[in-house]
Amino acid sequence: MKKACIISVGNELLNGHTVDTNAAYLSGELFSTGIPVGGVYTVGDDIVSILRAMNLAAGDADVVLMTGGLGPTDDDITRQVFAKFLGRELEFHEELFEKIEDFFVRRSLKMPEKNRIQAYIPAGAKAIANDVGTAPGIMAGLKDKLFFAMPGVPFEMKKMFKESVLPELERFGQGQAVAVKKLRCFGAGESTIAEMMGDMMMRGRNPLINCTVSYGVITLHIIAEAEDKAKALKMAEDDERRLRGILGELIYGTGEQSLGEVVGQELARQHKTIATAESCTGGLLAKLITDIPGASKYFLQGLVTYSNSAKIKELGVSAELIEKYGAVSEEVSASMAGGVRKTAGTDFAIGITGIAGPDGGSEEKPVGLVYISVDCGRGCETRRFIFSGDREFIRFRAAQTALNMVRLRLKT
Repeated sequence: MKKACIISVGNELLNGHTVDTNAAYLSGELFSTGIPVGGVYTVGDDIVSILRAMNLAAGDADVVLMTGGLGPTDDDITRQVFAKFLGRELEFHEELFEKIEDFFVRRSLKMPEKNRIQAYIPAGAKAIANDVGTAPGIMAGLKDKLFFAMPGVPFEMKKMFKESVLPELERFGQGQAVAVKKLRCFGAGESTIAEMMGDMMMRGRNPLINCTVSYGVITLHIIAEAEDKAKALKMAEDDERRLRGILGELIYGTGEQSLGEVVGQELARQHKTIATAESCTGGLLAKLITDIPGASKYFLQGLVTYSNSAKIKELGVSAELIEKYGAVSEEVSASMAGGVRKTAGTDFAIGITGIAGPDGGSEEKPVGLVYISVDCGRGCETRRFIFSGDREFIRFRAAQTALNMVRLRLKT
C-alpha cells in the first residue's frame, strides 16, 4: 500500500511560537484519500535539516508533502532544497512572476524585489497555482514517487491542497482505500478495554485498531485497508459490530461525539430537562452541556455554589448536614442535586462536590475525592470517586463522569 510522509518546515514550529496544524490537517485528508501517513517530520529553516528530512521521507513513503519555507525572505529556503534534492537548477518563470506582480498591483501596492524569488522553481517541476497568496506550490516526480511543496500559511495550504494536490493524489492512490471508524468509550480504563478486546488490538491486523485517551474518554480507531472504499468500509463496520458486542454500554458514541452531545441528544429525544449544582467543578459541567448548540431545549439552570453559605442559601442544603458530614460528602452532594432539581423544576439534576486540589485534602478526604449525585425524582444515585491528576484533570474527569452517570440513567 502506498504511504505518505509530511514535512513541516519552519523555525517557529520548533520554538513553540506556532502550533503545527498543517500536519494534522494533511494527515486526516490523506487518510480519507486512502493514503495513510507513515511519518511526520518537523524541521527548521536549515538546508541540511530539510534535505535530510526529504531523503528520510522518500525512503519511507511514496508521497512526500512539504509545507512552509516558500516565502520571499532569506530564511525561506524550501524551493532551493527541493531543487538540490532533485539534482536540478532553479528556473525563472515569467508567467509566475507576472502573477506575483499582479497580486500586488490589485492591492495598489509596489512589489518588493525579494518576491521575485518566488517565481523560481526546480527545472522540470510543475508550479501549483496559489490564488490567495504570492507563493506558488511545487510538484515533482522522482523514481515513481510524488513530491509536493505548499505554503505554510494554513489558509493558503488548505486551498491549494484541495484544489490542486488532492486530485493528483486521488489518481496516484487508485486501487487502494482506507476506511476509518471511531468508537468513543467511557467508564473503564484503557488496559481494561484492551483486555476485553483480546487479540483485536494485535499489531499487523487488518483492520488495525488504535487507542487514544483524553480525560477518561477512550477512542478506538478502526482502520481498514482494502483495494476499494466499499470493501474497506465493510471491514471497519464488521469490527465495529463486534466491538459493540464486547464493550456494550462502555461505548457512548462515534466519531467526534462528546458525552455532552450524546447526553443532550437523549434528553431532547425523551423530552427531559436537566439542571446542575456544582462546587469543585466551578461550572465546567454546565459548560460541557451548553457547548452543544440547542442545549436550551433541555438545560434549564446551572448553579455554582462554591461556598457553604451558597449551598445553604441557593440549594437549601441544611447547615446541620454540612456541619455533621462536611461539604464534601455523599449527603451534601445528594442534597445539592435534590435542591437544584426542586428549584429548577427539572426531570434530572446533578450535584457535584469534591476536593480538586492542589491543597485542601486530608487523610480522610484526600485531594481528588469527589461525590457525584444524579437525582431524577425516582431516586438519587450518589457515587464516590477518587480521581488522580492535577486540578484541571480532576475537575474535567468529574464533569465527564457526571455526564456519563446521566447517560446511563437515561437508558433505564
